[in-house]
Amino acid sequence: MANTYLTRTNSSPTNAKKYTWSSWNKIDSGGWYPFFSTTHQGGHSYIGFGASGSSFGVIEHGDSAGTLYYLSTSSIQRDTSGWYHVVVQFDSTQSTASDRIKIYINNVLQTSFGNSDYPSQNLDSWFVDATTIEIGRRSQGSGQYYSGLISHAHFIDGTVYAPSTFGETDSTTGEWKIKTDPGISTANYGNNGFWMFKDNNSLNDNSGNGNNFSLGGGTLTKTEDNPSNVFNLFNKLVSQTGGVAGRNSTIDAQMFNGNTTIATSIAYWTPQLGNMEMFSGKYYWEQKFEVDGTPSNYLSYIGIEATDTAGTNLGSPSGRNTDAIAYGSGGDVNKSNGNVATYDTWTAGDIVMCAVDLDNNYIYFGKNGTWQNSGDPTSGATGTGGIAVTTGKSYITAGTIHRGGNYSINTTYSYAKCNFGNGYFGTTAVSSSGNNASGNGIFEYDVPTGYTALSTKGLNL
Repeated sequence: MANTYLTRTNSSPTNAKKYTWSSWNKIDSGGWYPFFSTTHQGGHSYIGFGASGSSFGVIEHGDSAGTLYYLSTSSIQRDTSGWYHVVVQFDSTQSTASDRIKIYINNVLQTSFGNSDYPSQNLDSWFVDATTIEIGRRSQGSGQYYSGLISHAHFIDGTVYAPSTFGETDSTTGEWKIKTDPGISTANYGNNGFWMFKDNNSLNDNSGNGNNFSLGGGTLTKTEDNPSNVFNLFNKLVSQTGGVAGRNSTIDAQMFNGNTTIATSIAYWTPQLGNMEMFSGKYYWEQKFEVDGTPSNYLSYIGIEATDTAGTNLGSPSGRNTDAIAYGSGGDVNKSNGNVATYDTWTAGDIVMCAVDLDNNYIYFGKNGTWQNSGDPTSGATGTGGIAVTTGKSYITAGTIHRGGNYSINTTYSYAKCNFGNGYFGTTAVSSSGNNASGNGIFEYDVPTGYTALSTKGLNL
């Protein structure tokens, strides 16, 4: 969540002149991303991604006078779908200034910087020596919270480790992937070292040091999305007519919760495509529609969109584009700009289900556990109660509209909150987990036999 952070008090350091930070991070749709910070001597230090995910920065206040040592990379991190592996090596004993802080992103040493003010030799780092450290926000109550995901966060007090300790190159794909056990002994983590978020959202340190954290604020939420299995989400970089292009103040449309929630407060469509394309297989997901207050008129939809341009000029969301199929909250089901069925209406609090079978080319819609039109997603080639899909290539699409008139901004929002398998609608967990034979993802209702979540694991089942 965007107001969640963890805190703990350090003890005497093993060696304040050396540390290693390693974490796997998934960034959200906009803003500053400080994910490790500390307060000391009236100042603060922090590590995080830059504004709008555009760069990565390490900030060190070096002494009681507040001298600023600051590095920010010139590289661009725009990908909100995958996980970035971040390694920061601090060793102020080095005689060469550029060797005192090194930043690696996905095993690539960063050598181009917008700012490159290196620490003085033999400087004691505040991350090791400070009284209080925090995960999830910039310290001192700045209001800058990390809005993405963190997995396998390692902090080593007194020793510098290479990225290869925590990751390795996949021999088949050539991609940088996680090592789930880096093999660092408890003693080598140092007095203030820790290993957080190994398998869950526990506040306990997995290094063996017992350097557990306390929840400083918010709610620490577990996610199924992890560096080994990336789930579908909405792609803020897709350009579409009237859609959510990140955080756009002009149309007042936004995305939240790891880009699984679409929100708007104006009378304007906010169509948005998922980042994973389906060519074959069987996939299931759910969406909950919610509103603030009681707006007089609103609409939402769920469905698929087939396009070669990944949603450019997506336009109206209600299945009006070629090969698009969508089920609207008004009960209308549209396909390629024509109404093909009328199902039950749905409103705030209802959960809509969607199952797409691209082996037999049918899509099925349901509401609150019941498939519409007596649909049977397991019927295979007969497509009982389903709607024929005319292409074997599709993106998940969803969106919402606030009909306030004249495209004016209202004081309330409507939300399309999608569960692609993480087990949450926004920040609310499913109330009762349904059966899922594939073992991939957590959903409110039973996943039809033969279906799975749209994720990297699901695409390869």
